[in-house]
Amino acid sequence: MNDYGLPDTYRHIYSGKVRDLFEAPGGQLLFVASDRISAYDWVLPTQIPDKGRILTQLSLWWFDRLEGIVLNHVESTQVPAAVRGRAMLCQRLEMMPVECVVRGYLAGSGLTEYNDTRSICGNGLPPGLVDGSKLPKAIFTPATKAPMGEHDVNITYDETIVLVGQEEAQDLKRLSLDVYRRASAIAEGRGLILADTKFEYAIATAGRYKGRMVLADEVLTPDSSRYWPADQWSPGGPQPSFDKQFVRDWLTSPASGWDRHSGEPPPPLPDEVVEKTRAKYVEAYERLTGREFV
Repeated sequence: MNDYGLPDTYRHIYSGKVRDLFEAPGGQLLFVASDRISAYDWVLPTQIPDKGRILTQLSLWWFDRLEGIVLNHVESTQVPAAVRGRAMLCQRLEMMPVECVVRGYLAGSGLTEYNDTRSICGNGLPPGLVDGSKLPKAIFTPATKAPMGEHDVNITYDETIVLVGQEEAQDLKRLSLDVYRRASAIAEGRGLILADTKFEYAIATAGRYKGRMVLADEVLTPDSSRYWPADQWSPGGPQPSFDKQFVRDWLTSPASGWDRHSGEPPPPLPDEVVEKTRAKYVEAYERLTGREFV
C-alpha cells in the first residue's frame, strides 16, 4: 500500500487505523499519519483534511517538551516530499503489548468501570465521583492492545507484570505517570485540562537507543488524549472536548441512520461534521503550541 507517492525504495510494512508504516532505504521506519479517522472501532470512509499533519506536528512538539523525562523513537523529520509534515523517520522497534493509559479525571471506559466496581484497573477510588470528576491523583490504568475492530481491554498492574515482566512494568508505569504530570502542567498553562491519555512504548532494536525503552507512535494528540477547556469544566456529565466527539455524536444520532451494534459499517460523514472536527483538531494544536496551523 503506497497511496502517498513514495519512492519504490520505501516498502510498506503495516497499516493501522490512522498510520501507515514503511521500511526506509536505510532500514529505519517511516511513520506516516494519514487523514483517516476511526470511531467505535471502525475506520470511517470519510477523511478529515490535514488531520495527519496536525497529529504529526503536535507529537513532535510534545516530544521536544518531554526531553529529560523519556526517550522517543524519532530519528529525523527529513522525509520524502510526498509525506513531508505528516511523517517521521524512526528507529526500529519492538512494541510493548500494552496500552499505557493515565487518567487524571473520570471519563470513558474508566467511568463505566468505576460505576461497576468503584475502581479502575485495580486502583480503588472513593465513592461519590461522577462523570468528569477530578481523581484524587493520577492513576496508571493499562489495557491490552486489541486487534483492529475489537475493543482494548483494561487490565491490572499485576496483569501487566505477567505480560511484560516486573522491571518493564515498573518502567511503563513510572514513565507514563511522569509524562502525564509534565504534560498536564503544560496544558493547564494553556487553559486546557488533560483528562486522560494513552502512550505506546517500545524497545529500540537498532540505533543509538538500542535495547532501551522509548516512547513511540504519537503522543498527547487529540486522537490519544482527552483535552477539555478548563473554564468550562463542570463535573456531572460529558465535557466539551478537543477531539472527534462531533464524529461520535453524529454517528449515534438519528441523522446518520446507523446502528453501531448492527455490525454494518458506518456511513460517510457530512461536510459539516468534517469541517467541525477539523476545526477542533486545529484549535487543539494552536492552543497547546501557541502556533498558527498553516
